[in-house]
Amino acid sequence: MLTLLGTLLLLLILKVPVAFSLFISSLFYLITKDISPLIAVQRMAMGVGDSFPLMAVPFFILAGSIMNSGGITERLFSFANKLVGHITGGLGHANILASIIFSGMSGTAIADAGGLGAIELKAMKDAGYDEDFSLAVTGASSIIGPIIPPSVPAVVFGVIAGVSIGRLFIAGVLPGLFMGLVMAGLVYHQSKKRNYPKERKATFREILSATKSSFFPLLTPVVIIGGILIGVFTPTEAAIIAVIYSLILAFVYRSITIKDLPRFLRETANTTVGVMLIVAAASLFGWILASEQIPQKLSQFFLANFPNKYMALLVINIFLLIAGTFMETIAALTILTPVLMPVVMGLGIDPVHFGIVMILNLMIGLLTPPVGMVLYVLAGVSKVPFEKISKAVTPYLIILAVTLLIITYVPQISLFLPDLLFGAAK
Repeated sequence: MLTLLGTLLLLLILKVPVAFSLFISSLFYLITKDISPLIAVQRMAMGVGDSFPLMAVPFFILAGSIMNSGGITERLFSFANKLVGHITGGLGHANILASIIFSGMSGTAIADAGGLGAIELKAMKDAGYDEDFSLAVTGASSIIGPIIPPSVPAVVFGVIAGVSIGRLFIAGVLPGLFMGLVMAGLVYHQSKKRNYPKERKATFREILSATKSSFFPLLTPVVIIGGILIGVFTPTEAAIIAVIYSLILAFVYRSITIKDLPRFLRETANTTVGVMLIVAAASLFGWILASEQIPQKLSQFFLANFPNKYMALLVINIFLLIAGTFMETIAALTILTPVLMPVVMGLGIDPVHFGIVMILNLMIGLLTPPVGMVLYVLAGVSKVPFEKISKAVTPYLIILAVTLLIITYVPQISLFLPDLLFGAAK
């Protein structure tokens, strides 16, 4: 076992891609244990081939890509600005609100930061906001995306943990809104301190005009989540509906053409291949951990040393925050979910609640070096050094850590809506 973990750690230190680090360390383990390498092929194929819900991942990625390139994000940001632009630090609040709305369409933080983020950063720069403030708000608000449904990480967690993806989707609504509210408080405080402007309050006619312009994009979350709730389609089918709906909107607004579709498909394929390769390799790695009974041993350790679930949750949170700092989200979910679920179930923690807590932990990791994928995306979009952006997001990391603790220790924030709409879990 030490050989497996040691090889993985060495490869990661050498900056070998996560998927290959997982595969090589697993293959090395199989060889040293005189186990047929064919097991690797079988386990990797089963990891991605036996799950219908995983098919939702490429479709949500494609839908987000079309929304970003279809002139839809501009309409959403304009709508958000009309609603909250009159508050001190108005464009900062519009940034957060637009991210909340867009999160109901894409399901990934990277799509938010890379597409909507570019529009938000330009608008804030033109209005005279400091660069560090604009980047920090944009980065922090983007991680709301995978919390509010639809959510690609929630799909991956649900598949691995055997938890209802529909319940996970709905469980993310209130935590995501709570995160937005907390961030808005910090934006208001910083804007007051820096004397940032607030825009003229929009008239009812202007709000109505912005609503009309963005009405059909605003319906996207309603179509996706509403269809799941009333049982018209599954989360996977909802992802396909999201693609069809986004294509219709983009063609109606004449912001893309048929010639643009191959580019969207190539981008989606590239992203999906990376995600699925990680899932496949992590499935093999997870099978080895299971064969070594690591989840059971970890569960026994926690139950023996942390019988109080509140203390156990604190330790798990610290561990996940550290893991999120160094590991890519999908890899962390695929490896750690089967390891931690026996601990969670043994402590009597609701798996849906834990799913939201785990995803939020890993989303915070997207804002922390050295991995910090959102920070790299923002650096690419803005041409601002990675180190400067990392420093700027520090206040948001602090309030997000506090928010994480509140969501962890007040499970009803996550469970109220699923219990109300689906009934309490038995």
